[in-house]
Parts: sequence; C-alpha cells; structure tokens
Amino acid sequence: MVDDELQKLVEKVSLDEFGKPFLHITRFNNRLRTTGGRYKLLDHSIEINPLVVEIHGMDDLIGIIKHELCHYHLHIEGKGYQHRDAEFRELLKRTASPRFCKPLFVGNRKPLSFYIYKCTSCGLEYKRRREMDIRKYRCGKCKGTIMKT
Repeated sequence: MVDDELQKLVEKVSLDEFGKPFLHITRFNNRLRTTGGRYKLLDHSIEINPLVVEIHGMDDLIGIIKHELCHYHLHIEGKGYQHRDAEFRELLKRTASPRFCKPLFVGNRKPLSFYIYKCTSCGLEYKRRREMDIRKYRCGKCKGTIMKT
C-alpha cells in the first residue's frame, strides 16, 4: 500500500464512519516505533506506521485510522480531542475504534543488559545500563572504591 491508497482509504473511512470529509494529508511514517499512528495538531495531518499493515493487517489499520480520525474531527470542531476527554472516549465507542494499538514489535527486541558494579568496602551493588569509569566514581554509601563484576 502506498500513500495515495492510504489517503483514499482515510477519506472513505471518514465519510463512512463519521459522515464528514477528511480534508488534509495522510501518509505512512517509517520512523514511528511505539505507536500505530498519530494525529498532528499543527497541520491536521495523520501519520500511520506501515508495520501495522505488515504485522496486523487491514482490519487493525482501519481501526487505527478511525482512532486518529476521532482526534482529527474533535480537534477541528473545537471539542475535547485528547485521550482523557469524555467526548473523545464517547466518539471511540460510537465508531467502534480501538483505544490502544496492538504491540508492533515482532519479538526480536534486544533484552536490556546491565553492567553490575560492586563496592569493595560495603558490598553495595550498582546496576547500570551504561558502562561507567570506575576510576572517577566512589560508593555513594561509604565512599569506598567500586569494581566491575
């Protein structure tokens, strides 16, 4: 699916589900990582993560489009368009739009690794995601030297 097909699909869903036209731009955005789509307030455009189509298919894509169109139409009308607003939640229910996107990672995410350091005096352990220079730092509890385990 390309951006032109996505644009036509969004315009069709907007007319069918909301009875209102979508007058702005829709495009795929490969840089979206944690979300299925987003509505941009400044230019009223909608961006969709292309992984939604690859991983979950057309039904989930249409669900995400409906969700973003809820943001769009409420914002255009000057009503509560944020997730916490009652008008937004009510429109989600009325249009059977999902509140959240299904996870987009396939399971090959790298697990978090930690560096473990230990104080030579009191034995306090430190877990760090980044490696640290043990010559620069001392134990925060007893001021002892730190070693990498």
